[in-house]
Amino acid sequence: MPKRAKKFPSTVFKNPVHFLAFGMGSGISPVAPGTVGTLAALPVFCVLQYLPLINYLLFVLTAFVLGCYLCGQTSRDLGVHDHGGIVWDEWVGLWITFIMAPFTWYWVLAGFVLFRFFDIVKPWPIRWCDRHLEGGFGIMFDDVLAGIFALLSLQALIHLSGLWL
Repeated sequence: MPKRAKKFPSTVFKNPVHFLAFGMGSGISPVAPGTVGTLAALPVFCVLQYLPLINYLLFVLTAFVLGCYLCGQTSRDLGVHDHGGIVWDEWVGLWITFIMAPFTWYWVLAGFVLFRFFDIVKPWPIRWCDRHLEGGFGIMFDDVLAGIFALLSLQALIHLSGLWL
């Protein structure tokens, strides 16, 4: 009986660029790697949320620029555009979602759910960007948009909850 091929490349734990693009290995999950990868970004957010807003924004911008390289290089190396295990883009999208969000379990849960919703459903223009933008920027940008949609939705919920209380 032939050996089954691995669902993830063997370079994930050998190449630092691939390791980061695969969310420090979280993208190798055989089930829902995007969701598992997004969950793996939460501990980093728990540290980031203590930063002043300007530092948080600079960190996210730096992570985006770095992600364009990481995701693009990993995609080229693997010969697969936006391999399902590449989750650095989910990390950045989630961190965008949480810009100025209160750090409570229910807002973190709401932000996580909203980001995954927009990342999976991909309403216009997210779907268009996902299908038409190439390279590392293309891999990153649809998740940035999903993060912005989730950020706006989360902030609207936060504002509305203030009106209800």
